[in-house]
Amino acid sequence: MTQNFHIALIPGDGIGQEVTPAALDVLDVVCKKHDLNFTYDEFDWSCERYLREGSMMPADGIDRLRDHDAIFLGAVGRPEVPDHLSLWGLLIPIRRRFHQYVNLRPIKVFDGVESPLRGAVPGEVDFIVVRENVEGEYSEIGGRHNLGLPEEMAVQEAVFTRGGITRIVDYAFELAAHRKGRLTSATKSNGIVHTMPFWDEIVRERAVEFPGVRWNQEHIDALCAKIVLHPGRFDVIVGSNLFGDILSDLAAAVAGSIGIAPAGNINPSREFPSMFEPVHGSAPDIAGRGIANPLGAIWAAAMMLEHLGLPAAASDITDAMAAVLAKTDLRTPDLGGTATTAEFTAKLVEYLR
Repeated sequence: MTQNFHIALIPGDGIGQEVTPAALDVLDVVCKKHDLNFTYDEFDWSCERYLREGSMMPADGIDRLRDHDAIFLGAVGRPEVPDHLSLWGLLIPIRRRFHQYVNLRPIKVFDGVESPLRGAVPGEVDFIVVRENVEGEYSEIGGRHNLGLPEEMAVQEAVFTRGGITRIVDYAFELAAHRKGRLTSATKSNGIVHTMPFWDEIVRERAVEFPGVRWNQEHIDALCAKIVLHPGRFDVIVGSNLFGDILSDLAAAVAGSIGIAPAGNINPSREFPSMFEPVHGSAPDIAGRGIANPLGAIWAAAMMLEHLGLPAAASDITDAMAAVLAKTDLRTPDLGGTATTAEFTAKLVEYLR
């Protein structure tokens, strides 16, 4: 029996307009193989819309997304629009209104992709960064005072709640329990005197509930160094909104290119749709040239399938990704090659078929 899914599509800006069709081409092939039917509602919510109409999305945008099974995002950003306007006008409201409190970012060094690090070996580097996605350092509390005066100041408040920390830490422990059984907590409690000791206390409390998981905590500065020096030692890393954001981009570079990296903004209760996206952003420097790496978007599509309860279809995509990288020399420019987005996608589709 055919399974039907209704997806909200937001290609967005820059190379988001180029990698989203690539991901859809791959999904079309997988859907035919697994008797799936995906229908899409496409929304033009973007910085272009902001410049035209003064907002990234309409006032009822959240309501328009609510009844979809998932949301697929291409990229957001344009030089003419400050990043805080584009992000707080689209991505962050979606994440918060839909309780997408888990940002999930898998990191893997694929056979055939050369990492800039000698110690990043294919088959050994395979971990996940679990980022708290709706509170922490990225709060709306604060403001600017005495604008333009010598005593001008900016105040930004971090918000850490017991409930918010507990649910993200539990998610990370449960994920580690189903992987290699190792968890690393990112902290900075030697310098941030209130929020980080609070984070550490809750990690210790929750660890008692997961006796099969070995865990440790690392200060964020030392952790960044250890990811560079020994990336193969990690399994699941959990961090606050800011720390998780920094670590996942660092780790994507370790894996060879941020163009490969995907992300899932997950609502674990499934009360609301989750959102999937490549990590790379809109890349205005190469937008329109047809050379963007589609792997981040394609891997994000596989994450979406996994979340929708379709693990076999998801594995088909990740297996095809691995095969193209291991068995061919076709590469987009970010990986040292000359292939276009379309050429690379066509080769991956060929392997899927």
